[in-house]
Amino acid sequence: MSTATTGWRKFALTVLAVTAFVALYEATILDSKRAATETLASEALVPPEPGTHLAFVATAYCKGLVTKSGVAVQAGIAAADPSLLPVGSVVEIDSPDSRYDGIYTILDTGPAVQGNQVDIYMWSCHEALRFGRKPIGLTVLRLGWNPRATAPGFMDRLFKRAEYVPNSTLSGRPLPMAP
Repeated sequence: MSTATTGWRKFALTVLAVTAFVALYEATILDSKRAATETLASEALVPPEPGTHLAFVATAYCKGLVTKSGVAVQAGIAAADPSLLPVGSVVEIDSPDSRYDGIYTILDTGPAVQGNQVDIYMWSCHEALRFGRKPIGLTVLRLGWNPRATAPGFMDRLFKRAEYVPNSTLSGRPLPMAP
């Protein structure tokens, strides 16, 4: 009889331990999922202002026929995270290897391109593999398709062009005309 009561006690303790473990595991998983979404929301990428110089990491790609914007792939095209550098942005890249320095247009996106990463298109896959992954300097010349979201150049400074006003502050209404 003592063996039967001991067996039931062991069974009851095992069920209690398994229930506690499952409850703790579920609570931890739910907390982890919530923390991950809170982190992503708090780290929402803010698009840089035109003229900003940023530190990026560059890789190269060579596959594909058409970019996200519908343009055929060619030299001078790059892919970036659309929440940071929207399609249509124009950037200047300064890489350690001066062969890849120049002005690129962001016309593509990619699932692997996240945050401060840019993917430069190269015709030769061998050259893309040799390029590897490099830290680069990136200067935003124009953000998106809006030509008014351009870094000020010499002529703009000379003639004091009006400041860029983001579309979100315009509320869809036309700007008042200056007298």
